[in-house]
Amino acid sequence: MKLSTLSLAVVLVAGPVLAVAQDMDTSFQSLKDAVAKEDVALVKKLGAEVCAMARQAAAEPAPQGEDEKKAWTERQTYAHDVETYTEYALYAVALKSPAATQVDLIAALEQQNPKSKYLDQAYPVYLVALQQTGAAAKVPAVAEKALQNFPENEDLLMVMADHAMNQRQSDRALNFANRLVAAMNKHAKPEGMAQADWDRKKSVALGRGYWIAGVIQGERNQYAAANKDLRAALPLIQGNAAMAAPALFYLGVANYNLGKMTNNKALVLEGAKFSDQCAALPGPLAEQAWKNSAAMKADAAKMR
Repeated sequence: MKLSTLSLAVVLVAGPVLAVAQDMDTSFQSLKDAVAKEDVALVKKLGAEVCAMARQAAAEPAPQGEDEKKAWTERQTYAHDVETYTEYALYAVALKSPAATQVDLIAALEQQNPKSKYLDQAYPVYLVALQQTGAAAKVPAVAEKALQNFPENEDLLMVMADHAMNQRQSDRALNFANRLVAAMNKHAKPEGMAQADWDRKKSVALGRGYWIAGVIQGERNQYAAANKDLRAALPLIQGNAAMAAPALFYLGVANYNLGKMTNNKALVLEGAKFSDQCAALPGPLAEQAWKNSAAMKADAAKMR
C-alpha cells in the first residue's frame, strides 16, 4: 500500500499537534514493522492506537491564514493515509493467518471502519473462517449487515440469496438473487485474481442467482421469467443434479404453458423434453415430471 511521503513530524507545527505527530510517526513505524513480522497481537494493538492518533490529527481545525493551509492540507492527507494503512495492516495479516485469527482481525477491522475498502475484499475470507471456527450460525447476520455498506458484494449476496431460499423467504431470495446476477454481470475480474479462478467464481455465482430466481418464478407460475432465468442457469449448473432437477422441472412447466398460451406446438414439445430430462434424474420431482411429460405429449398431438 502506498502512502504519502510526508511525515507529520517534519511539518512545522506547534504545541499539541506536533506532539501527536511525533507519537504517531513512531507508532506508525512500529506498526509497519509488526506487519512485516506478522505479529498478530502487536498489529491489532498498534492498529487501534495508530488509527486513534490519525483521527485525532485529522481533526485538527483548518487554519485561518492562507499561508498555513498548504501545510495543514498535507497533514490532513498524511493522517488519512495513515488511518487507511491501519486498515490494510489488519487485512493483510489476517489473510496470512489461521481461521480463528482471521475472524479476530477482520472483526476488529469491521469495528474500526465498517466501510473500509479492505472489508469488501475480506468478507469472503471472513465468512469461510466463521464456518471453520464453528460460528456458521453467525454468517447470515454478518452478511446482511455488511450488505448495507457493500450492496454489490457478490459473496455477501450469494450467502443471503441461499439463506433466504433455504428459509423459504421467497421475496427476499428473489431480490438477493436478482441483485447477485446484476452484480456479477457488472463486475470485472479483480486485480490479482487468476482468470480461471474468476471464471469459476462467476459461473458459480451466476448459476446460483439465475437458478434461485428461476425456481421461485416457476413456483409462482411466472412462466416467461422462469424460462429466461432457468435457461441461463442450465449450462452453469451442469453436473449438479440437486439444482438441475428443479430447473428442468420448471422449464418443462414454463415451456408447456407458454406453448399453450401461444398455440406453439414446438414449445409444448420442448416442455415435454425438459420434463423427460427431469424424470431421468433421481429425486422427488422425477415421478411428477414423467406424468407431466406424458400429458404434454398428449396435448401436443392434438395441436396442428
